[in-house]
Formats: sequence, C-alpha cells, structure tokens
Amino acid sequence: MSKIFIIAEAGVNHNGSLELAKKMIDAAVHAGVDAVKFQTFKAESLVRKDARKAAYQQDNAIDKAETQYEMLKKLELTEQMHRELMQYCAEKGILFLSTPFDIDSIHMLADCGITIMKVPSGEITNYPYLREIGRTNKPVILSTGMCELEEVKAAAAVLKENGSRDITLLHCNTEYPTPMCDVNLRAMQTLRKETGLPVGYSDHTQGIEVPIAAAAMGAVVIEKHFTLDRNMEGPDHKASLELEELKEMVRAVRNIENALGDGVKRPSPSERKNRDVARKSIVAKRAIRKGEMFTEDNLTTKRPGNGISPMRWNDVIGLAADRDYERDEMIAIQDGKC
Repeated sequence: MSKIFIIAEAGVNHNGSLELAKKMIDAAVHAGVDAVKFQTFKAESLVRKDARKAAYQQDNAIDKAETQYEMLKKLELTEQMHRELMQYCAEKGILFLSTPFDIDSIHMLADCGITIMKVPSGEITNYPYLREIGRTNKPVILSTGMCELEEVKAAAAVLKENGSRDITLLHCNTEYPTPMCDVNLRAMQTLRKETGLPVGYSDHTQGIEVPIAAAAMGAVVIEKHFTLDRNMEGPDHKASLELEELKEMVRAVRNIENALGDGVKRPSPSERKNRDVARKSIVAKRAIRKGEMFTEDNLTTKRPGNGISPMRWNDVIGLAADRDYERDEMIAIQDGKC
C-alpha cells in the first residue's frame, strides 16, 4: 500500500512575511508531514479591485472596509521569496508545494522547478488556466470544492488533453470552517468510481476527525490548513490547526494507514498465538468407556483448541471409542477411527 501523502497547507497564513513562512516550514517538518504548501498569485491577475471578500474572510477581517484585492495584495510572495522558500524546504528535507491562482503564477512556479501542480477549487472551470497546467506535463492535484461531478470530469479531460498524465482528485468543501453535515466524505468513493482517478481529501473542518476518517476511507492525499497561532490576523488562521494539533493529525493518519493493512483476511502474526487459547476442541462430556459410541450426549467442546476441531463434530459422532476417556479428556481419532 502506498503511503498517504500529507500536505500541511500554509496557504497565506505567513501573512506576507518570509520569516514567518520559514517558521511554518520548520513547524511542518516537526509535525512530520510530506509537503508544505503555499499559495502563489498576483492580486492584479486574480481579482478585480472592487471584488468583495468571501463571508469567512470578512468575518475574520480587522478592517471591514478592506477589499479582497487589498487583503490579497498584502499576502503576495515574490518570485525571489518563492525560490528562497523552495531552497529552505530542500535544506529541511520537506517538499515545497504552492497553488498558482493565475497563468503567470503557473509559469513562474514551473520556472522555479516545482514538481507538482496544485489546482484550487476556484479554477476548476477556468479553461485557459487548466490548459496551461496541463501543458506543464507535471503531476496535478486537483481540488474539487463547489463542483458537480460533470465539472470534475470536464476539468480532468482538459488537463489530459493538454498533457497531464498523473492526476489526483481531492474531495473538499470550500466553506471555512466546513459544517460537518456538509463534508460528504462518501463523495470520495463516487469520484474514484466515476473517474478512475486516485482520490484524496482537502479538509476545512475544525479539528482532525474528518481527515482521519478520510484516511480510513482510502484517501491517498490529506491536505489540512495550519497556522502558528490561530489568533493571528488573516483570513484563514481561525480555520487552521495549530502545531500540536497538526502533529496529532499526522500521528492518527499514520496509525490509520498502518491499520488498513492489505485487505487479505488471515490471522495476523500477533494473534496466531491466541488461536489455541481462544478456540475449542472436542472433549468427553463425561467418562466414556472403550467401545462406547460417541454421541451428542457424551461429547462437548472446551478450550484449548489444540485437539480435534469442533468443525469435525459430524466426523466424530457415531464412531466407537478405542479406549477409555475421562471427563474433559480430548478425543483423538486416526483414519476415521477412535
């Protein structure tokens, strides 16, 4: 079984600070995730200057009059900052990922040598964007929040038509935080069945229960937002895990993937020693004399299970005892004779 790929989503929780972004990388390494992911965009290319914020962004804003453009402008990372963060990740032994939100950002990340392209839910109906992602010929992780099934299939088709050969879907819900009643984890199974693609889960719920459940349902990727301090200013901090919570999520997901096993039903190495202790054998229910027939009345089953299995009950009933048996003594037969 392949290891579940765990992405710690730093997103924009660095607040535009290179120093804070590096501290988040350190935290992700400490938590034991496989990759840390940021977001790459130019505010001018992403939103109109009069675009309103999402409700959760407005709720978490200190400046209620601030536009989405003004908010995002403060959260941009330059190309040089990207290169420095990629180098820092390489030094720390963790994979750097970032989600591009516009075509220029796709090209910039490709030029920087990013290994995986992450498509956010909001771009899944953006044909020119998807076309450019496909043309990079890099593996793609495609988030599917807000999507109908046919939209997911259409986006995957565009990616494939333009060169993508390695696509992983992420089921997700884009409400921050996502209400439990809207998670719909079973949609992972639908996506897997209907597209034939590997499926993971990008989580925006509070807590760690849902990512753990997704792991148990076969998610190949788990993505979760994290922050160094949930009380910091910024749009995503309040819906993010803090470091100790992220560590606990990673520990739980690793335990679940270990517990999933290979699907073959057989005794495990740890339980083999318990079989004789827990199972039963055919024994004399009372004293039985030589030549007496074995019957339902003079036989019973008791532990341990290192004698004749009770599954051979009908083989034993009707045979004649070839010796005396004391009560509770295990019955023995050879070649159909006792």
